[in-house]
Amino acid sequence: MITGGCFCGVVTYRVSGPLQDARSCHCSRCRKVFSAQASAYALVNPADFEWTQGKNLLTAYVNQAGVGYQFCSVCGSTLCGIFQGQIHGIMLGCVDGDPGIKLQRHIYVGSKAKWEEIAAGIPQYEENMEGDTIAP
Repeated sequence: MITGGCFCGVVTYRVSGPLQDARSCHCSRCRKVFSAQASAYALVNPADFEWTQGKNLLTAYVNQAGVGYQFCSVCGSTLCGIFQGQIHGIMLGCVDGDPGIKLQRHIYVGSKAKWEEIAAGIPQYEENMEGDTIAP
């Protein structure tokens, strides 16, 4: 069982299944959303995900393509990515303890911040991996 939550602790969740395809996205949108050089998230089966506390305190931003984020309305922690109304992935920085997965790829490195250096050893893709159309 994987658990996680926001910085202030009012929103929590659990995941009953394994996380999949952990990645770090370096696109300009993720830099804005996370106020950081990149995001780190893993895909999750929506059926395995459950809010355990504070669901009513979530706020969402969703773009016209149905891609967005849910975050705590109290402290602002981005907790998950959503796609067409369903949980798509969880942000690894909000997982309690070991998420049981390591980053498997860096995506959108073609638009990474000029000041960022990405360590070698993990595959990098200029945009997204071919065939994967969903970014966080």
